[in-house]
Amino acid sequence: MFAQVAGVFAEAPSRRRARAYLLGLLSQAERKNGWTIAEFAGDRSPAGMQRLLNFYAWDEDAARDVLRSYAVRSLGDPGAVLAVDETGFLKKGTMSAGVARQYTGTAGRVENSQVGVFLAYVASGGARVLIDRELYLPKAWTGDRGRCRAAGIGDEVAFATKPELAWQMIERAADAGVPFSWVTGDEVYGGNPKLRQRLEERQLPYVMAVACSEMIAVPAGSFRADELAALAPAGAWERLSCADGSKGPRLYDWALIETADAGHWLLARRSLRPGEKGQLELAFFRCWSPRPVTLPELAAVAGARWGIEDCFAEAKNETGLDHYQVRKYRAWYRHATLSMLACAFLAVAAHAARPEPPASGNGGGEPAERGTLSLWTDLRPAQDI
Repeated sequence: MFAQVAGVFAEAPSRRRARAYLLGLLSQAERKNGWTIAEFAGDRSPAGMQRLLNFYAWDEDAARDVLRSYAVRSLGDPGAVLAVDETGFLKKGTMSAGVARQYTGTAGRVENSQVGVFLAYVASGGARVLIDRELYLPKAWTGDRGRCRAAGIGDEVAFATKPELAWQMIERAADAGVPFSWVTGDEVYGGNPKLRQRLEERQLPYVMAVACSEMIAVPAGSFRADELAALAPAGAWERLSCADGSKGPRLYDWALIETADAGHWLLARRSLRPGEKGQLELAFFRCWSPRPVTLPELAAVAGARWGIEDCFAEAKNETGLDHYQVRKYRAWYRHATLSMLACAFLAVAAHAARPEPPASGNGGGEPAERGTLSLWTDLRPAQDI
């Protein structure tokens, strides 16, 4: 793997340091920061590793492109799903690029943190790997150019929302010829009309989570997503596993609802057992595809979103994604890229050692055009029948 990325490092010292850094990230050390990686490499201090992240001349975006090619070469799957999500990095102080008091799912609350938006490649056989990354910069940062310059953020870096960062990464993957069939993301991304429009313009099918309050236009009118689910008759729900979890198949009841726009559907997911509030929990997804699709295929794509959560856990636990001790903007990208390279090596090695799964597809059953619920015939409110 390193032989493929070695050309990114123009000088021998940076190549040696980069390889040592990667080996440190792949080591059994509990913490993988500058000190522990330097100790693993036999250095007396972390100065060399800090130079690698802060001063050596090498292109972290070129390394990212090699990572993406390496992952696709080994794990490439025409039916793969691109999953986008963000993760938080809890930090102290105010000097680290992009740090602010902001909500992060890592803590489940507002904390002083950095937030990175990532793109994962989730293959249908279960292999998954992070292939791109962007650091989110709040407006408090991009509106203060002096603060940005102090953190190494160039004047050309403007404010971008998380969905805009997601689109940059999705577009890069599509332009690079990465084989995939679907894009998925949580409500932060599914609730953004501009991102959905861009996906449709590029003919990139998606299954994107949306809030229960999302307004959906159907032939009978415009309804909230949860209102449409409540109108669905019992026979509209089908029990399917969307993926295999640590405890076996992830079973839910699913319903696919026709909308007023051709090629668009609302996918509803209902838990089998009551949650903490004593109710069956519901989740909703906006779906679009230029071709006929099946309910099992859409459910499988919705389930693929968990792949990026697994990637975050693996990268943080195994290759030190969140163990860095850097403040500069470019250094964050360099550490994140090297951590992702190390994690990709583990993913490829694990995939190579795994026996071939039995042939199966995401689909099956009737195409969505024939298998969905028509709101005009099936879900009209009682007063309209």
